Amino acid sequence: MRRGFVLGVLLAVGALSLVAKGYQNPPAAAPGGRANRGGGTPPAALATIKVRDNLYMITNGGGNTGVFITATGVVLVDTKNPNNGQSILDQVRAVTSKPVTMVINTHTHADHTGSNEFFKDNVVFVAHENTKTNMQKMTNFAGDNAKFLPSRTFKDTMTLGTGADQIVLYYFGPSHTSGDAFVVFPALRAMHAGDAFASRSTPIIDTANGGSAVEYGKTLSKAAAAIKNVDTIINGHITTGPTTFADLQMYADFNNEFITWVQSEIMAGKTAEQAAAEYKIPAKYAGYTAGNAAFGGVAGNINTAYAELKK
Repeated sequence: MRRGFVLGVLLAVGALSLVAKGYQNPPAAAPGGRANRGGGTPPAALATIKVRDNLYMITNGGGNTGVFITATGVVLVDTKNPNNGQSILDQVRAVTSKPVTMVINTHTHADHTGSNEFFKDNVVFVAHENTKTNMQKMTNFAGDNAKFLPSRTFKDTMTLGTGADQIVLYYFGPSHTSGDAFVVFPALRAMHAGDAFASRSTPIIDTANGGSAVEYGKTLSKAAAAIKNVDTIINGHITTGPTTFADLQMYADFNNEFITWVQSEIMAGKTAEQAAAEYKIPAKYAGYTAGNAAFGGVAGNINTAYAELKK
């Protein structure tokens, strides 16, 4: 029985790693969205939502891009799927004529780093040190494209700029990947959380790039406790507008309670497959949905948690 469980988990984790590789290096997408494989609904055009004075979010085409307008230029947080650079710049030009001077990547995935290569002129690239390591494994940044890797990295925290232009970057541990950065704009009481808080759903856990089901909630709880004076969050993939800081604490609780539930299933002698069949999102998290199919959804999360907890 034990041998069968271990084999099942290894097969599941291996399959998720293959899916993650595809997620990291997707086919080239048409401007404004993901690749349209053989028809279907065309990708939604990019759209800009004002979050605060001098802070905007650009939706669609991959992860949400943050646009922070400083005295000297524009700081972008994440660059969506490949081939969205011009579309991103068009959206920026609708709110400012200032040049893009910096790109911060919240993590490695190509729907957040895919258009780095468009921003060529005197642009500084910034990310957590683990994200740079993960990005170096991507074909997107091989050869000449290595120049679009982060040239500035940090371990725990980094402060960029001063006063109204200040940005503070934080790292609290593994969650979605091993290098998820929380990007805080103190003067605006706002933050870009990337895919550490992608949406109100079961989490997206990329074990191939160091993500952890067990640590996910702990990492979010550390962020919720340590980050002060923020009340507005740009999420990785919520396209209707920002959420609140209270939503981050709720999402941390959701993930911590999920791991507690998985532990109870293990103690009860349930297999990962049985647990996946039984799991229901608790009623108090109304509006939350089952996770991203690209990483196996709820079943993938449970297999990942089982593999970590059984070590």
